[in-house]
Amino acid sequence: MKQIGWISGAAAAVLVAAGAITYAVADGVGGGDSGVVTPAADSADAGFARDMAVHHQQAVEMSYIVRDRTKNVEVRRLAYDIAQTQANQRGMLLGWLDLWELPKVSSDGPMAWMGMDGMVSGEDGALMPGMATNTELEKLNTLSGKRAEVFYLQLMTSHHKGGIHMAEGCVEKCEVGVERRLATGMVEAQQSEIDLMAGMLEARGA
Repeated sequence: MKQIGWISGAAAAVLVAAGAITYAVADGVGGGDSGVVTPAADSADAGFARDMAVHHQQAVEMSYIVRDRTKNVEVRRLAYDIAQTQANQRGMLLGWLDLWELPKVSSDGPMAWMGMDGMVSGEDGALMPGMATNTELEKLNTLSGKRAEVFYLQLMTSHHKGGIHMAEGCVEKCEVGVERRLATGMVEAQQSEIDLMAGMLEARGA
């Protein structure tokens, strides 16, 4: 039964992603010879797509780590939902860069599109606000059970707060409507998960 539930969740995520891509095309997101004006390489739209794709990738990584470090159904379900949601959103962001025929990496520093170029040290792998350091990821890989659950929830809470900050920047600065709407959805969903994780941490005495 558990396996069926996880497969159903994955199938639903695929349908959501497919619908979002269809919506993007209908909204006039294009590139090449489509005749649609696309964002510039140094635009907020492109910068957000690049940076949030990197930010999301770490959330996916942390979620799969904790899924293998605990047997708690509640935490495993949350981790799986976060991994699937953010992996699908990452795919959309990178897909838009392809549609716009823009590079997926930039010589600009992380968060430059928000006016934060050079303000994030990137020390120990934490390239953007909220991102865990390499040392923290290594620690998560050594923990198990309740200790892994608590550390994951703490790391993901900080990660979501950083993600919300970025998404709010896109809501303010991005010009592509479908991307602004995706960013708005990220703010709402990640704040809801922060509230959920606060209760889960409290239940664990953390």
